[in-house]
Amino acid sequence: MEKKKSLAIIIAIVLIVIIVLALAGGSFKKIAQPSVTLNILSGSENRVLEPILQKFEDENNIKVNMTYEGSVDIMQELQNGASAYDAVFPANSIWISMGDTNLKVKHQESITTTPVVFGIKKSVAEKLGFVGKDVTTKDILEKIKSKELSFMMTSATQSNSGATAYLGFIYALLNNPEVITTDDLDNETLKTDLTTILSGVNRSSGSSDWLKDLFLQSDYDAMVNYESVIIDTNKELVSQGKEPLYVIYPKDGLGIADSPLGYIDNGDSTKEEAFLKLQEYLTSDEVKPELLNLGRRTAFAINFENNNKDVFNPDWGIDTQKVLNVMKMPSADVIQKALNMYQTELRKPSLTVYCLDYSGSMYGDGVESLRNAMSMLLDQQKASEYMLQASPKDVTIVIPFDSNVLDVWKAEGNDSTQLANLQKEIDNFEPQGGTNIYAPLLTAMDEISKYNVNDYTTSIILMSDGQSNAGSIKQVEDKWNSSNLDIPIFSITFGNSDDTQLQELADFSKARVFDGKENLEKAFKEAKGYN
Repeated sequence: MEKKKSLAIIIAIVLIVIIVLALAGGSFKKIAQPSVTLNILSGSENRVLEPILQKFEDENNIKVNMTYEGSVDIMQELQNGASAYDAVFPANSIWISMGDTNLKVKHQESITTTPVVFGIKKSVAEKLGFVGKDVTTKDILEKIKSKELSFMMTSATQSNSGATAYLGFIYALLNNPEVITTDDLDNETLKTDLTTILSGVNRSSGSSDWLKDLFLQSDYDAMVNYESVIIDTNKELVSQGKEPLYVIYPKDGLGIADSPLGYIDNGDSTKEEAFLKLQEYLTSDEVKPELLNLGRRTAFAINFENNNKDVFNPDWGIDTQKVLNVMKMPSADVIQKALNMYQTELRKPSLTVYCLDYSGSMYGDGVESLRNAMSMLLDQQKASEYMLQASPKDVTIVIPFDSNVLDVWKAEGNDSTQLANLQKEIDNFEPQGGTNIYAPLLTAMDEISKYNVNDYTTSIILMSDGQSNAGSIKQVEDKWNSSNLDIPIFSITFGNSDDTQLQELADFSKARVFDGKENLEKAFKEAKGYN
């Protein structure tokens, strides 16, 4: 009898569950299958908005799918039509104005703003006389010229924070013109001053967030970055008991990242309606406090009464009521010329050593992918598409290896014949033997020691498709430490490479590992963007 009762109870419960599910079927289906999906091409700095976007998804049954790319990649995708995306959300309007040649972007509106500033250790800022006073770009220029100040900054041709800072330097050094013209950029005094400022860059990267991570694990005095990133950095520094950065807003020219969200019109009215709903949500009074908590000024509150001093901390030099002299953004053709000048004339020269795996396992598709990737960098026509051209003072060294170092090839400057000869060496060499990723690194450091590295942005880029079966990381680490040089060893994974070995090299040299297993050309492009 008890068994029958128990069985009857179980059956009743099952029936109730079935009925509830049937009645609620529509809503369950609704949760599982959003009414529409918005595919958004976004700058990586918007990752912090994901909790806010998740809340929007839950409340509106609209899926927001973010794909994060660098500024140049966003620009190029727009130039190619961006048919896979419904919206674009870069750090700055300049990438839309330069990329939207097909005029497909509409409903463009700024979601947040954040100034691009100098963050300097407060003790250093005090020593420089920068605390409690208005600082001009020329004040900064003089301190760099006297070797009292060096700083980290992302590449102007690869990352928005670097580009915005660089354009701000131009605006200030031209004495705040109403409009910057292409002729203005030919001013020789301007070029000299820009070269001096950029000579102060001691570490570069292709990512603002990674620059922050590098600062946190190292001992540098200053970096140029978004105010919001400086805030995040300071929170972490304070939690570690370290000295925070002091924010300097150059008085005579400041770049602002205006974080525009724009709709890519591919003729889908349903997606356009969903986009407008998302845009309205992100600019609503409900969301503004959440954006401020993230250290982002909202588009409608560049200057505001600071009620959150834990975030916009005055002790860190942050002033939310300061009237900012924001530069007037030049036209797309002026920006393009300025960025080309940066890459080919003005930036600190690069000294780059490529250690390329020619072990037997690279035979076939592997070595062809490697050759194509290097061609993208050495062929200056191809490199210009990604704004990665060489400058007349660059040094490019290639070290092929298997179980041993096989050769050393070199090209100095940007002479097309020298670079083409370098590519011929790469193309004509065939894979052979085993794998020793450590031997070429020792040779690379010997080659670097022949130059005054203070005059260069220096890095080693190691590409391997296997596990090292010879050599020792200790040899490399000992030599790296004894050289007393800040040389990052960036690594690119491929095939069956041992990511653990490559990550160990990146960790002690304050570098990073790029994944080339799916797209080797993209990995080489990203790695070179850090140099």
